Amino acid sequence: MTNYFLYARKSSEEEERQILSIEAQLAELRAFARQNDIHIIREYTESQSAKEPGRPIFNEMVDQIEKGVASGIIAWHPDRLARNSIDGGKIIYFIDTGKIMSLKFPTFWFEPTPQGKFMLSVAFGQAKYYSDNLRENILRGIRQKIRNGVFSGKAPLGYFNEPRLRTIEPDPKTFLKAKESLELFATGNYTLSTIRDKMFSLGLTAKNGRPLHLSTIMSFLANPFYYGHFLYRGELHEGSHKPMISKKTFDRIQEAMRDNGKPRKNRDIKPFQFLGFARCGECGYTITAERKTKPSGRQYVYYRCTKKSRTQICGQHRFLSEENLAVQIRTAVQNLSLSDEWREKYLAKVNEWEDESRRSSEPFVLKLNDGLAGVRAKLDRLTDAMLDGSVEPQEFKERKNALMVTKADLQGKLSDFDQTGERWLELTRNWIMTGNKAEKLAAGENYASMRDFLRELGSNPKINNSLLTLTLKNPFDYLYDLRTQNRGVAAAVVENSEMWTLRDSNPHRRASKNGILSIERRAHITRA
Repeated sequence: MTNYFLYARKSSEEEERQILSIEAQLAELRAFARQNDIHIIREYTESQSAKEPGRPIFNEMVDQIEKGVASGIIAWHPDRLARNSIDGGKIIYFIDTGKIMSLKFPTFWFEPTPQGKFMLSVAFGQAKYYSDNLRENILRGIRQKIRNGVFSGKAPLGYFNEPRLRTIEPDPKTFLKAKESLELFATGNYTLSTIRDKMFSLGLTAKNGRPLHLSTIMSFLANPFYYGHFLYRGELHEGSHKPMISKKTFDRIQEAMRDNGKPRKNRDIKPFQFLGFARCGECGYTITAERKTKPSGRQYVYYRCTKKSRTQICGQHRFLSEENLAVQIRTAVQNLSLSDEWREKYLAKVNEWEDESRRSSEPFVLKLNDGLAGVRAKLDRLTDAMLDGSVEPQEFKERKNALMVTKADLQGKLSDFDQTGERWLELTRNWIMTGNKAEKLAAGENYASMRDFLRELGSNPKINNSLLTLTLKNPFDYLYDLRTQNRGVAAAVVENSEMWTLRDSNPHRRASKNGILSIERRAHITRA
């Protein structure tokens, strides 16, 4: 009696579909074996495509046949055994050499005769043709999707695959969380580990509920999909999906990754709220804080130089109490304040400048659009050159990727201009609102916020002879130079001018350096 192996295979590796299909094959084949008195000594089941050689279960069955354990195979159809020329040829060779005496199929007739082997080879050839043709049809569909700007693959974090429209859409549950994570990393204040922890706190986790792996985080941060493009086989394409961030933000993320995402060191060590804020004005070393208790039991904090210099003798012997330093910080914030009344006056003038700027911005927009049209024309010529064979595929990819980056940069500039107009107007509004924020801060008691406010607007804070000095950044040094009547601040508040070390003695030139509040052009606003 001929011994048979039963072989059932399913191409899909999706567990639910795979089990159902194999169970159906097993039921049909067992019933067929009983009807035809086929003696099955072992059953083999496998969930793997047969279009490529190398199936482990199939190879194990073939090895057992070669050893003579069985000389027959029962399967649903020849395409279950092979969809490639190597495995199909091995089956036919075993028939030629007598190692396989019989093949049984419920849906296909076979006898080990020249006609039977010819028909079997035709069946294997048809199975291979089906696989090859299916692959070509799938690739053609993928190429068309790419031409339409649709990424052919699993949607990245923050998006989902829309099955009905076959597009990729923002995921309402994760889109804003992923966007927040990207924008936070772009600040340069996060490492890969800290941004992973932040994403975990936002609910962005792996499938098992654990924090994302660092390699996943790196891929997430480096994916051009988030600014509207995507890579397919090393080639950059423009997508039709909704971008999550701008190209400018993406570039900042890449810069932060190159810098290893080093965070800013937070040197505000509680409970000393001004520790690490300033350095000694004489030797340049850090100012430390100490807590003392008076005989009455009352505690107080004072600041002094650490005197750690080994090459310079520091002559600073005076201590600065925390109360005194707090008063100086409040005065500093007051000197930068702008009243509500003057905030409205300045904003009204900025609105006039914005109208003027809008009328004069058309040439700039036209230039950007011309640049985009030029890049598109180069892309078309490059594609034509690749199609007629005058450009090699690798050179085509490199040149196209460079043009796509240029195109994205131009689109980013145009988008930024559409959103904000000329940057100086936005900076001017920020200058006005910052001054108004200073007035609110100075009226309160939140000294930590005052400290951070001065740290944001100034640099190089020093304490010398118990006096605080600070170098103001442009254009906020001009805000300090404004006459008190042009800020709505009482003259008595603007004092202690020795506290400030301005970077430039000419506020007119400083203010106009970056195109912000040029006094020569807009002096009438300060004389209103």
